[in-house]
Amino acid sequence: MTEHEDQSTARRDRPHKETGDDPAQRDATQEAQQEEQHDAQHDAQHDARDEERHENGAQVSTAIETPGSPEAAIPELVIISGMSGAGRSTAAKCLEDLGWFVVDNLPPALIPTMVELGARSQGNVARIAVVVDVRGRRFFDNLRESLADLDSRQVTRRIVFLESSDDALVRRFESVRRPHPLQGDGRIVDGIAAERELLRELRGDADLVIDTSSLNVHELRAKMDAQFAGDEEPELRATVMSFGFKYGLPVDADLVADMRFLPNPHWVPELRPFTGLNEEVSAYVFNQPGAKEFLDRYAELLRLIAAGYRREGKRYVTIAIGCTGGKHRSVATSEKLAARLVAEGVETVVVHRDMGRE
Repeated sequence: MTEHEDQSTARRDRPHKETGDDPAQRDATQEAQQEEQHDAQHDAQHDARDEERHENGAQVSTAIETPGSPEAAIPELVIISGMSGAGRSTAAKCLEDLGWFVVDNLPPALIPTMVELGARSQGNVARIAVVVDVRGRRFFDNLRESLADLDSRQVTRRIVFLESSDDALVRRFESVRRPHPLQGDGRIVDGIAAERELLRELRGDADLVIDTSSLNVHELRAKMDAQFAGDEEPELRATVMSFGFKYGLPVDADLVADMRFLPNPHWVPELRPFTGLNEEVSAYVFNQPGAKEFLDRYAELLRLIAAGYRREGKRYVTIAIGCTGGKHRSVATSEKLAARLVAEGVETVVVHRDMGRE
């Protein structure tokens, strides 16, 4: 018998032994019995909550430790940290372009929770990158505890640390005219020194340290690609956009081609109502002198440009194809060009910006 049961029995037996027919004593007896019932209900509820927490904990542990089932596949984790101004954002964007799920400035205490949610995604979130920096310094002390938690769950993790010299960091902060997050009322160099001290242990634990002192954005992306892209060449995504010059140039175009050197189907009465998506309009356009030759040579030029874009770390390109109204020639050419790009393995989206405006 437990101590609690002994006390409950004592409360229950005492009134019967000591009381007679005194109404006051009977009231005291009833009050004692009600108190006993309340205590018993409280204990039962407490035990039920403990059991529920234990069961829930077991379910979470099983999900993380059993990678065989689809919903329990543990995501690969990369933690990006390092000096402010050393290129953390560029590194994160590179991983995002490679298909990673990226979370910026996540409090370290929430990293295990993020991994747990990824494990429940049935493989939809297979790779997670988390940016941790001194903007979350109130939570930074929790990072080591979170890393130990991840290690106990056998989560595959890597730490990427972005480093740079004091001179390079000072130049970068001065060029953007922003203070260092830790400089307070002091100078930029004071903030850099404080950050180095704060990150000293993390740098020592890093799996990959990249010194960006003499690197530009493209060179940093190339280093990240070399580490995380595997044997596959980084993917290039293209948007082929038809437009009408009379409505203005697309502001986001990387390359612009002008199809106004071809005769305009607008002046052919039987073709005027249709667009470049119509087979007869497309045939009319590409039966004109120079049309097929232009498509062949422009596709060849794009292959050369695409290879350079990949080397420079550029992942997205917008190719704008224009004619007068954006209805016939540009639409037909955009469709043909997009088909060429898809055939060469380029992920391509076609947008007809001005078709239907007339």
